[in-house]
Parts: sequence; C-alpha cells; structure tokens
Amino acid sequence: MSLSAVNPEQTIIVSRNVGTGRIIRQDNGIATGSWGAFLLETAFQPIFAFQPGEKPRLVAYEGLVRPSLGGERISPMIFFSAIAAGERLDVETMTRTLHLLNGAAWLPQDTSIFVNFDPSLFTERAVADSALRDMRLVMEEAGIAPGRVVCELTEQKAPSAAALRAFVEALRANGLRVAIDDYGAENSDIRRVKALQPDIVKFDAQWIGRLMVTGAGFALLTAMVEKFAEQGITTVFEGIEESWQLELAEKSGASMVQGYVLARPEIVSPGFGGRVKEAAGTTSARQAPSGSTVARTARKKSS
Repeated sequence: MSLSAVNPEQTIIVSRNVGTGRIIRQDNGIATGSWGAFLLETAFQPIFAFQPGEKPRLVAYEGLVRPSLGGERISPMIFFSAIAAGERLDVETMTRTLHLLNGAAWLPQDTSIFVNFDPSLFTERAVADSALRDMRLVMEEAGIAPGRVVCELTEQKAPSAAALRAFVEALRANGLRVAIDDYGAENSDIRRVKALQPDIVKFDAQWIGRLMVTGAGFALLTAMVEKFAEQGITTVFEGIEESWQLELAEKSGASMVQGYVLARPEIVSPGFGGRVKEAAGTTSARQAPSGSTVARTARKKSS
C-alpha cells in the first residue's frame, strides 16, 4: 500500500527533534514523524458513548501510530520490533507528540484524546516527570487542556508496583486522566485496577469476544461493568466488530465502545478535517462497512 508521504510542496512550519527522530508540521496542519528510515503518521479511531434510547455519540478519539518504510505501509508491530530497547521511550514520546499535535489541529475541542503509555518504560519517578514535562509543553503549545487527555496504561508489566504507582501519581499531578488498557490481557488485571483506581478501564477485545459468546461469560462481563461503575470507573469495550456485539455491549451497561462496527481508524491526511466535522455534526454513529480478512486480523493496536 502506498503511503501518504510528506508533500515537498507544503511549507514546513514546525520542526522538532525527539531523540534521534524528527517531527515536522506542514502549513496544512498535518504533523508527521521520521525515525531512521521510517515515516510515522497518526491515525485516530473514534470512541462512542452509549445514550439511553439513542444511538452512540462520538466523545473521544484514540491516537494510533501508522508507520511506513520505503513507501509501503507496515504494521506497528514490525516497526516497534525494529526499535532498540534504549530508544523505545523516545519513540513513544514521539508518537504521543504526533497524536497531540494532530489532535489539537483536527479534532473537535469537546472530544477527549486517548494516548498510550507503556508502563515498563517508567522505571522511576524522575523518568516519568521528565516525559510528562515534555508532554505538558507540547500540550501548552497546542492549546490542549490536561483534563482532555486520557493516558492509557498498556498491558506490559511495570518494573515494580511502586514504580507504577509513582507513574500514575505523576500523571494525576499533571491533571491527566488515567485508563487501564486491555483489561483481561497480560498484566492488565483486577490487581492493577485495585492498586491504581483508574478513571477508565478499557476491556481487551479478544477477552470480550470470548466472554460474549456464552451466557455465563456475558453475565460475568455485566457484573464487572456494574462493579466498576460502583467505584466510579468508566468502562470502554474495545474491538467491537459486529452489530450483535454492539447490542450486547450496550446491554452490559458499558459506558463507551470502540470498534470497526462504528468507525475505523483513519490516518490524518488532507480531507480528514472535513470528515471529522461531518462526524461531529452527526448525532448517531454509522456502521462501518465490513473489512477484508487482512484488516480483521490486524487488530492489535499500538501507540
């Protein structure tokens, strides 16, 4: 697949370095990054809130990285596997910066922006404070209020329970909201929820899929949603691809939903803003067309 590369005819109005990478923003408002030979772009996937008696309402977007190499799109998994361990923190900083710059330029101001954090990278409070200081500067430059940003802690193992708590404390000290991503997968479990008391829990797509196909599994999902709601925790069901799954998600009491059945991730490119405005002006979510087999198997998201 051909990439939507940087247009040399567009004037570069912002340029910054992140580690050994570089971010540029053109006069059309689109920010892209380069890391070695890789081109990095932002894709946003909408997140919808259930409304009693109405169709889901668009309330947020998750920023996802879309890498390319040599003019061809590659999977985020391949890209991250090529990154040395010592460079991972800088790469994640770059992807978040891209998403925030593009979110400020293209997304409605009344929508939240979800960005991913790998907790294994934040070994001590000083590392977290440094990363968040840089992020705060980007947000101030872009005009994004901290409360608009939701920080998703992915399922990777933290260096220690103390390091993870310190990281979450740093997030909250900066006015950011906290989400546990992929609940039900790897280290995103009930122990992490109890220890961190997040604002939001996003249920793992594969886990949801397995539980939804049996009555007992669906009852368990419903009970967990109810338990989190009692604690003031908002729930999001990810990876919803079929209409029947959407119906069950709503019946379970989940607060929000994200998945191909409602909207696919879209790379920020010329014309993106017009489609966002159209979506923002529509009160109901439209069902996305069915995808190819390749698209349906490429579900593992990344930052």
